[in-house]
Amino acid sequence: MAVVGKRLRKVYEGVNRDNLYKVTEAIKVLMDTKNATKFDQTLDISMNLNVDVRKADQQVRGVVQLPHGTGKKVRVGVFCSPEKVEEAKKAGADVVGSEDLVEKVAKGEVDFDKCISTPDMMAKVGKLGKVLGPKGLMPNPKVGTVTMNIADAIKALKAGQLEYRTEKNGIVHAGVGKISFDEKKIEENLRAFTSAILKAKPSGVKGTYLKKVTISTTMGPGLKIDLADL
Repeated sequence: MAVVGKRLRKVYEGVNRDNLYKVTEAIKVLMDTKNATKFDQTLDISMNLNVDVRKADQQVRGVVQLPHGTGKKVRVGVFCSPEKVEEAKKAGADVVGSEDLVEKVAKGEVDFDKCISTPDMMAKVGKLGKVLGPKGLMPNPKVGTVTMNIADAIKALKAGQLEYRTEKNGIVHAGVGKISFDEKKIEENLRAFTSAILKAKPSGVKGTYLKKVTISTTMGPGLKIDLADL
């Protein structure tokens, strides 16, 4: 368990965790922790949805392009035929290969944060499910990571394209920026993410779709957001 320093405890002494905050208010409170830690904290959002993930038609999954990126350097791995290797490297891929990369990953050597595959490689990449699946790295055509357009896919991932999907308890969470960002950029990223989730509402959902939204920093408590403000 992380040890909370005196400066960080002082910042949150007056925080009411039961209060419902407007987005701008919550961000201001969290931004006050900027100098309370020695590292650049991530601002996380957690959204509780009224969905039954056991039903195929209530899965919430997709991608959203954050206007200001995540603030995290993303290493992109690409599985492609030998003819496409040079193209992938020129486009900025950090790790590229075909059968050779498949063999490395099969041994547990996963040196990338995001993964792209050309369609012709998926028969081989599909066998890496036990390695890539648990890490959320399996390429998927639905989110644009199985494609022949390698350059655009790499550019999107490095520019802040964020993949989201509901967990088994109906929660979607993501890091939408760093507290070193200014407040306006944080809010624009956060609203872009929440807008994508709201638009992805499954048609089979009955009643209230959005149940609860909380934002927090890496070391801070969660602040409940007034849903009317979203």
